[in-house]
Formats: sequence, C-alpha cells, structure tokens
Amino acid sequence: MPVNSAAKNATVVVIGAGASGLAAAHALRERNIQVRIIDRAYRAGEAWYHRHPQLRLNTHRHLSGLPGLAIPRAAGAFPSRNSIIRYLDEYAAQLDAPIDYGVKVTEISKAPSGWAVETSAGVYRAQHVVVATGYASKPAIPDWKGRETFSKQLVHAADLGDIEQYRNRKILVVGAGNSGTDILNHLSTIETDRIWVSVRHGPVIFPTRLCGIPMQRLSPLFAMMPVPVADAMLALTGHLAFGNLKKWGLGKHSHGGITRLLDTGTAPAIDNGFVAALKAGKVTVVPEIECFESTGVRLIDNQYIEPDIVIAATGYKTGLQSILGYGSILDESGVPKIDGAKQMHGYPGLWFTGMQPRLTGFFHQAGHNAREIAAAIDIEMHLEHAGISNDIVEIQAQAPSANTEQVHYQRSSLNESR
Repeated sequence: MPVNSAAKNATVVVIGAGASGLAAAHALRERNIQVRIIDRAYRAGEAWYHRHPQLRLNTHRHLSGLPGLAIPRAAGAFPSRNSIIRYLDEYAAQLDAPIDYGVKVTEISKAPSGWAVETSAGVYRAQHVVVATGYASKPAIPDWKGRETFSKQLVHAADLGDIEQYRNRKILVVGAGNSGTDILNHLSTIETDRIWVSVRHGPVIFPTRLCGIPMQRLSPLFAMMPVPVADAMLALTGHLAFGNLKKWGLGKHSHGGITRLLDTGTAPAIDNGFVAALKAGKVTVVPEIECFESTGVRLIDNQYIEPDIVIAATGYKTGLQSILGYGSILDESGVPKIDGAKQMHGYPGLWFTGMQPRLTGFFHQAGHNAREIAAAIDIEMHLEHAGISNDIVEIQAQAPSANTEQVHYQRSSLNESR
C-alpha cells in the first residue's frame, strides 16, 4: 500500500523488521518517541522463513526474549525456527508503531534536519535513523579458482533447505564456525555416504550442555569477564566437554573465542552432535580448498575429493555499502564501526543495531541495544528541547530495564579506526 508523504516523516525511522528493528521500535515507544519501521519484505522476521526447517536458536529461551514479550515456555529451551517465526509475528502485531512493508531502501543521506532515506516508496525524513538490517544480510561465497567449472551442486549455508535432501550423499562443508558447526550438527543425525569439513583455522566450540546444564545460560557471566580470562574459560570448557580434538584433525585457533568474537565478529560454535560424529569417524577434517575442478575439489595438500554437494558456510556481508556508500562509518568489510548507543563524529543521529555478534546471542543483544539507543535518543531530544548543545563527549543515563543497565552514550570521542 502506498505511504502518504506526511506519514513518511517521523522522529525515528527504523530500517528492518527483524528482531533488532522490532526491539528498537518497542524501546522507543516505551519512551513515547514517534517511530516508523520500514522493511523490504512483506512480513516481520522475513529472514527466519528462509532458514532451514531443522534450525533452532543456539541461545537459551530465557536469554532470547525481546523487551516486553517473553518467548513462550512451550517453545522449549532452544526454540525452533517455526517458534521464532510465530514469536516475531506476535511481537510485530502487538507493537505500538506502524510498519511499512515492501519498502526497499536505496540510499541513506544527510538532510538539513537529520536524515533522508530514499526508498522504493519515496523519501522518508527523520531526525534519527536506526539501521537494523543485520550483519547476515547477503550470503558470501569466496571466488574460488575453477568454481564456475564445478558440475555439481554448490550452495551457501543460507540455502541449506531440508536436511533430508542430503541423506546418502557425499558432502563437503566449508567452514566449521557457527553456521558450519550447526550444519554438521544436523548432518550427524542422518545417514550420509561421506562428510568432509574443510577447516582453515581451528574453531572455538562450546557444548550445548555440560553435566546437564545449558552452557549458554552462563554466557552473561563470560561476557562480564576480562577478555583473557573469558578466552581461558571458554577453552577450559571446551576441553572438559570434548578433550583434545587435535587427534581428529581439529586444531586450536591461535586466538581465544572472545578475542575472535570482538576482533572479527566470529562467534564460538555450539556443538550438538558434530563432535560425536567427528570422533565416530562420520566426519573427516580436511584442509582449505585450493580450487574446484569439474567433478571434484582439490585441497591445498593436493588431496582430491569428489563430493556430491559443497555447502559453503563462509559467512555473510551486510550489504550496507549500497545504501551508505564507502564512508568512514563502515569498515573494509562493510560492517559498521559503531553499534548500539555509540555515535560517530560526522554521523549524528545514525544508529546501528544487530551488526556485531555477542556471546549472549543475537536476541539478547537486540534488547540491550534497543534500550541503549532509545535512552540516547531520548537524551538528545531533551537536550534539543532545552536548547542545550548535544555535541558532547559522554552522557550516562539509565535505560528502562529490569537490570537497570547503564547507557554509555559516546559521540566525538569515538576513534574512527577499528
């Protein structure tokens, strides 16, 4: 449905109707701030409809509810894809904010009174723009040599589909990070002819449970630790759960799990069957790909394998360069250098959420960022109303949450290099 020009003006425009965007809008409305959501899809949480049907959250239900609405107990400790789809649909329905679906953003640019968002439905104008399109917007597959000559199936992890289609097949999974390990967890539940996993660096793997305890529920504790301590604790947890995996070809990364998460956005992988399959000989670790050939894959040790299907668990891109250009607010990979309540000099009123993975999980971080961003925007509006300059270094305010989290609102002090 067309959106009239008056409705396109809002105090805040949130781009994206996934978990991060919905949570941000909820937190803003809690502070009586006018907000409008726009999304290129035609329903909330569109990305979840495209995930494979066996997918479950690898974060515990108690850490995954968005502000204002808990995930139902019936969804289980680790909710399924369909449970999350229903949850986000309900969350969007009860939200006190308009959502314009089917609106594709083509450019975000500065305007005299804030920001202009060019879209397929015209221009939206707002004092503040919250970009919540996610860090996994566009699947990325490396441009491997000979890839175009490969005569068999090559798919990205985002297009995995029903796991049953891989039964009795020979499969090469490229990457043993979060997505790759999730795929291997599911492949371990069916009969396959052969499974290889190509590993460049040894992953950091976290058990789903240890001594019956859901380990992900401890992630807030790990997140509070100094990084070296958290790295050591993750490594110890993995060793207690799995022992030394080097004898099965899975080495250790030179950096700890939390260090990698903060430096590169690579989250620790969650095991739920992969390690047992590895130890049972169902999965074989192989080195990096050298090139593709017509019917097979040559590895850097000159080993040649012939999988029926190659699944590239090789990450994602944000796709933000196309709407923000290549300015200093994005790093060389297209990931925003700021997230949550942080602001960068030269980009006042432009906020990002859901762009940087955290150990506590995407949904938990969505709620945390939402409260911080809403508090920071509320502060700015009060300063502007009082006629006080908001070109400040740091303001601390209380965010409205049960945990009474502190908002650290930073502007010009932020170093623009990452």
